[in-house]
Amino acid sequence: MNRAAIPLGLLAFLLGSCASTPRTPTAPAPARPHILMIVADDLGWGDVGFHGSEIGTPHLDALAARGVRLEQFYVQPVCSPTRAALLTGRYPLRLGLQCGVVRPWSTHGLPLDERTLANALSEAGYATALCGKWHLGHARPEYLPTRRGFEQQYGLYNGAIDYWTHRRDGGLDWHANDRALREEGYATELLANAAIARLATHDHARPLFLYLPFNAPHSPLQAPEEALAAYAHIADKQRRTYAAMVASLDSAIGRILQALPEHGFAAEETLVFFCSDNGGLRQFGSNGDLRGGKGQLYEGGLRVPAVIAWPGHLDAGRLVNEPLHAVDLYPTLLRLAGASAAQAKPLDGEDCWPVLTAGAQTPHELLVHNLTPWSGALRSGAWKLIQNGAVPANATEGPPQDTWELFHLGEDPGEHNDRSRDEPERMHAMRERLEALRREAAPAVLSPNVAPEGFRAPAVWGES
Repeated sequence: MNRAAIPLGLLAFLLGSCASTPRTPTAPAPARPHILMIVADDLGWGDVGFHGSEIGTPHLDALAARGVRLEQFYVQPVCSPTRAALLTGRYPLRLGLQCGVVRPWSTHGLPLDERTLANALSEAGYATALCGKWHLGHARPEYLPTRRGFEQQYGLYNGAIDYWTHRRDGGLDWHANDRALREEGYATELLANAAIARLATHDHARPLFLYLPFNAPHSPLQAPEEALAAYAHIADKQRRTYAAMVASLDSAIGRILQALPEHGFAAEETLVFFCSDNGGLRQFGSNGDLRGGKGQLYEGGLRVPAVIAWPGHLDAGRLVNEPLHAVDLYPTLLRLAGASAAQAKPLDGEDCWPVLTAGAQTPHELLVHNLTPWSGALRSGAWKLIQNGAVPANATEGPPQDTWELFHLGEDPGEHNDRSRDEPERMHAMRERLEALRREAAPAVLSPNVAPEGFRAPAVWGES
């Protein structure tokens, strides 16, 4: 790529690498896979073409056709906890992050003694870069991505920034290598540009881990005019704008996938993973026939579209219906990368490679969907126990009275038929397990959902 043609923002990002390996463009490709991890923000189960959406997602559909679709892939009900699970292989209940997101005024983040996927892959010789939404702490420099294993960073720290001005509550939230960056453009397109520029300048002497967590299609609902025009037939304005945002996201992902072979990333040498960070909001998104949505412990808040593709290693078009969780990516990718899994903190994730390649059953006897001081959900086999499933994930206190439900997801994936009275022994046993896990959980960090009195947004987020 001609550096003279690179916008200054991208140039700052590309020149900020902490990598010490000199560039050797003619070096042979590493035997271990390059890893591209793409995460959408608030994309619902039913908002992709391969799940029957009216929204066009041809590039994600093509990825699903050449990869493995994970039809029971679970995340957390909101985004910061999911990002923590993906990057640590540990349930948020171990991290104190089980109660909602890292708010702009929060002083906490991903605990500093946690090893991240970027740390582990960097130790194994990978180049590491982040293009997108961090949302795991910004109140102290130690929480920022370039202190958590990423050699390069580009994008935003908070959620819900303006897509055009890149501001949250008046403060600039756009950064390159954790320094303020002022540039124009639609956030989704800028993130794709940065990812493509990073691919174009990569030194193939090292494998690459590129983490690409988009902020789309999270609110505010904003889309380019040309994308909106394609969905003028949708009467509801919010749904129309949301559809245009999803289509813009798909287009950006398509550009990145096309850029991979153009810049030396052969398909058989590059693993691509895609998922959403939580279920969609029912006001304008779709979770298909799944109950509930973002912020809830029902399937619509937890089960998301997910695909993993690695031609030559994973069968194209395979459907995996075994329950898997975001925490499983960490140990699975460490294995494929030849990275050490030895660390101080035990993992909750399991290596799911046999599930993806050999039709093995889920490695989980128990999946923990979430566990706060007043709500939680567990899955054991086809059975799912839920305590206060409709209580929002960002709640800072519990309801006056508990609600307990038990569902058999094999017979009732839409969670319509509560079986708690039919299965008293199972109900009792699963409640006991939930309470035992609650006693093990780290103290939850409770961040207020509104800014504390006297709080003023900084001119630039992440700067003291």
